[in-house]
Parts: sequence; structure tokens; C-alpha cells
Amino acid sequence: MARKDYPETPDGRYFVSKGRLWRKTDPRLEDSERRAAVKALMQARRDVGLAETEAATRDARDRVDAAKHRLGERGPVWWDDDAPDETRKAPWNSSYADWWDGLDADAKARGNPG
Repeated sequence: MARKDYPETPDGRYFVSKGRLWRKTDPRLEDSERRAAVKALMQARRDVGLAETEAATRDARDRVDAAKHRLGERGPVWWDDDAPDETRKAPWNSSYADWWDGLDADAKARGNPG
């Protein structure tokens, strides 16, 4: 399955999907650490779907969260210029509004289907 070509902010901090900004993986991670965290994330996501009890679901979701933290997609931001975390904001209602307005219709459609 090919990755969708989501619009990415010029600073490389976010991509836009379903009309929201989502924090990208910390680019400073070593490749081996990134791969291990992605593998753990994918296994935990599978386990969420396979869980048959509330406890198993909670455990799997906690492991998803831990992997997302390892990747830098949750928790403290990985950049160091004091810019706030704008995860889940609509790009047109964020500090990226001018960038979003400048995108062509095709790029906007990839980030905001519907």
C-alpha cells in the first residue's frame, strides 16, 4: 500500500490529514530507534483491534501511546524554538494559515478530503 501524499508544513513539523495538523516523527531519531518504535506501534495497533477485554484494550492503547511518545509524535515537542504544539488544529486556524492558503486545491484535497 502506498503512503498518501499528505501536505507537510514547510518546517517539517506536521502533516495535514482529515483537516488537522498531526506531528511528524522526530527527524533526529536514529533509524534503528525509529524502526523499532514503528514496529512496536504497528503491533500495538493490531493488538487494539484483536483485544477481547477492556484490560487488553487498555494495555494495547497504552503501548500505542508509548510508541508515539518514542517517535516524538506525542509528549514534549522535539523542536527547540519554543513554538507551541499545534497538533489537531485545523491548519487554516493555526500559525500555518498563510501556508495553507497558498496551497493549490489538489494539495488541500489530500489533506482535507470531503
